[in-house]
Amino acid sequence: MNLANKLTISRMILAVIFILSLFIRGVGAKFFALAVFLTACVTDYYDGLIARKKEIITEFGKLMDPIADKILILGAFLAFVEMKIIPSWMVMVIIARELVITGIRIIALSRKKVLSASMAGKHKTVSQMVAVLSVLIFLIIRDSGFTFQYIEYYSSGVYMLMLITVLMTLTSGVSFMLKNKYIFMGEE
Repeated sequence: MNLANKLTISRMILAVIFILSLFIRGVGAKFFALAVFLTACVTDYYDGLIARKKEIITEFGKLMDPIADKILILGAFLAFVEMKIIPSWMVMVIIARELVITGIRIIALSRKKVLSASMAGKHKTVSQMVAVLSVLIFLIIRDSGFTFQYIEYYSSGVYMLMLITVLMTLTSGVSFMLKNKYIFMGEE
């Protein structure tokens, strides 16, 4: 197994550690969660960079890299719903999009084709990572006991950022479906 694929697998492991640390009380746990999440984001950047630079792009990497991203991001969003920070409908839209895209990828696999992430999908992932980072900063501020008069605006800002993320998620999903409609429309 090459280094890029090892980084992809490490991101899945980091996702579990990240989610578990979110539910530990105290600001220290939230700082730890932030550090783990940032580390996972760095592995996302470097696994693709290494694979392209060393020309070691594999079918495993094309398939598992987006799945590792989904585990990390969807896990974070579901945790934030449980913490009552973001509304569940937003996460349901994101999950629905991910299920449809994964379904298309499975159909493609049954035809011996692997569909890698599109540029819109990569932008969607970055917007989701920024949203998660924003919520983590909110949690750190809240759990530190530090209050300032504009904290409710930060909460509104997180909501607006999530709206943008949902829109980018939907846009990238529609783009992916249009680009790969031959897969699920039965065209060749």
